[in-house]
Amino acid sequence: MKKIEAIIRKTKFEEVRKALHEADIDFLSWWDVKGQGTAKQGLIFRGVAYDVNTIDRIFISFVVREINVEKSINAILKAAYTGESGDGRIFVETVDQSIRIRTGDRGDESLYDIK
Repeated sequence: MKKIEAIIRKTKFEEVRKALHEADIDFLSWWDVKGQGTAKQGLIFRGVAYDVNTIDRIFISFVVREINVEKSINAILKAAYTGESGDGRIFVETVDQSIRIRTGDRGDESLYDIK
């Protein structure tokens, strides 16, 4: 099992969520987050200086079986892409164990109802 986390543009969240649904990933958690990338710039609008280094982002997290890792990554890559700096990052971590609290199911069975 793998845990996939992605930090994406807030404006791309609905596209990413739809792409993950089409890839059969229907369960995920997300948070509104702020972050700072490598670009350092300021903006002056009507004589007022604004710090645009802090950017609103969405942090997405979900756990999948090994067979769903690549299609999940590809769904995020395709939907979140703009080609501009600041498109985001994807992180993939190994999950050693997963347990469904209600049933006590472990491993892959805890993620999906395997028939």
